[in-house]
Amino acid sequence: MTLSEAQRLVKSKQRVADHGEVFTPGWMVEDMLDLVKHESERIDSRVLEPACGSGNFLVPVLARKLVTVQLRHGKSEFEKRHYALFALMCTYGIELLADNAEECRDNLAEVFNTFLGISSEDQWAQAARAVLAVNIVQGDALTMTVPSGRPITFPEWGYLGKGKFQRRDFRYDDLTQRASYEGTLFGELDDDDLFVPAQTYPTMTFSQIAEAAA
Repeated sequence: MTLSEAQRLVKSKQRVADHGEVFTPGWMVEDMLDLVKHESERIDSRVLEPACGSGNFLVPVLARKLVTVQLRHGKSEFEKRHYALFALMCTYGIELLADNAEECRDNLAEVFNTFLGISSEDQWAQAARAVLAVNIVQGDALTMTVPSGRPITFPEWGYLGKGKFQRRDFRYDDLTQRASYEGTLFGELDDDDLFVPAQTYPTMTFSQIAEAAA
């Protein structure tokens, strides 16, 4: 590794000292994702990075998911757009530092917008921003809280088909308890599940998601 490459993996020596902030190089990220290739490329695979930084892992995960969207739904612009948004909905992150969290949202939004060939003013881009606002959380993955001290909450998004999305919010600490014996972040949640959603929303279209955020 050259000096310039090493310098790109840190923002400042002080941040390394204060927060242990070091970024994983891209080649290592790709090698690690190849170890779970099937999951990293599956559209509905829910991926959580508990120390996501600026998105070194999440950006290539989303890129892989969008390749799958193109292969499976590229012939239908309607399905391509909805499944692209669903791929983003299944991408989650927690980041301690506010600037990193915002940069992660920006980077993921750029990947999404580029894939659909849209500007940041497009309603699809606004819907993506609304998703990223709740999927990429500034908080502490160890205490499972946001800076205010409130528990981290994540939305469970579902795509019901025909342009309809569903959202239910769950506390992260509850989800980690479930994952300890179910094996996945949300598992197969159903109406009889012992973990009650913190909030349940009516079904929404992408435009309603964008408008609600606005």
